[in-house]
Amino acid sequence: MTAQQILVGMADIQISKGETNLVCLGLGSCIGLLFHEPMTKISGMVHIMLPESFPNKPVDKVGKFANTGVEALLNQMICAGASKSRLRVAYAGGAQVFKFGNSTSTGSNLDIGLRNAEAVKKELIRLGLRADKIDVGGNSGRTVTFDAKTGDFRVKTVTTGEKLLCNLK
Repeated sequence: MTAQQILVGMADIQISKGETNLVCLGLGSCIGLLFHEPMTKISGMVHIMLPESFPNKPVDKVGKFANTGVEALLNQMICAGASKSRLRVAYAGGAQVFKFGNSTSTGSNLDIGLRNAEAVKKELIRLGLRADKIDVGGNSGRTVTFDAKTGDFRVKTVTTGEKLLCNLK
């Protein structure tokens, strides 16, 4: 029997319990952030698009921004019965898929991928969490898959194929 697969769309947060696969397709500059709590078998993923929400504008989808999505994912995990102290964390994405002009510099304000990765790290630290493993940067888009049955967090790119990033069991 094949496990149920839940697609986590842009700016989306999905929580599951049991042997479910969570998938974020086509992460360019976006980040696919996964929380997994092995004892309760509760997992959650958010597809973060931007580092922070816009000042003085209402947030339509909290998962869209690192400064709202990371904490929202944590709160939804806790509401579902997960323990913060047992959370395992992994994330991937944050590529620089668009180059502007002849610039090859990284770290510019236009490098949304790098800014997303830094914002997620900052939020995890603020919330007292740390990532078990990350795969960020570069210039290739990624697809991430979490298999709750095995605990495998896999990253796939067009250039390097699929690899096991870590096991979160």
